[in-house]
Amino acid sequence: MVDQRPEDAADMAEVLLYHHIQGLTDGVRAFADELRAAGHTVHTPDLFDGRTFDTIDAGFAFARETGFDAIRERGVAAADDLGPDLVYAGFSFGVTIAQQLAQTRGGARGALLMYSCIPISEFGPAWPDDVPVQIHGKEGDEFFREDLPAARELAGSAASAELFLYPGDQHLFADSSLDAYDPAAAALLLERVTAFLAST
Repeated sequence: MVDQRPEDAADMAEVLLYHHIQGLTDGVRAFADELRAAGHTVHTPDLFDGRTFDTIDAGFAFARETGFDAIRERGVAAADDLGPDLVYAGFSFGVTIAQQLAQTRGGARGALLMYSCIPISEFGPAWPDDVPVQIHGKEGDEFFREDLPAARELAGSAASAELFLYPGDQHLFADSSLDAYDPAAAALLLERVTAFLAST
């Protein structure tokens, strides 16, 4: 993967985007490419060393065998070679890393939490006042429903926060390479994310 930085990059965001539990799928790559087409620099570290999985359960089995903490450490290490002025973004499992970095690393430009949200107290006493955040999830998604109280708490307490709920129950709904893909909801999510990045 080659990260492309346009000449007017000073007006664009640099995004560190973490994939979900099924790996760095073609759909995650396509989403990153959409953001690049809008002029942003996007880094997509592969935490699974090239492996992708057909189901959420298979991805969880691999992560459990490898060690969730070890994978998260890889994700944090991916940020070490980059500057502090980043938007941290994650899909589902990737949110655990993106949210940790957004809450604990100085200089974060923003956070995009897609399909998941961790309680603020997991990483600190409060969400940083200078870090805007968007949270996206489906109302009927069994996984996101568990995170919805944390998402509502974050949206209600952060200085600049938006929580977007979409109809339906698909979890990884913006991944165009999976059966869970919902084109209409994915397009709306991308539109909102692109607007967020343009404003950071």
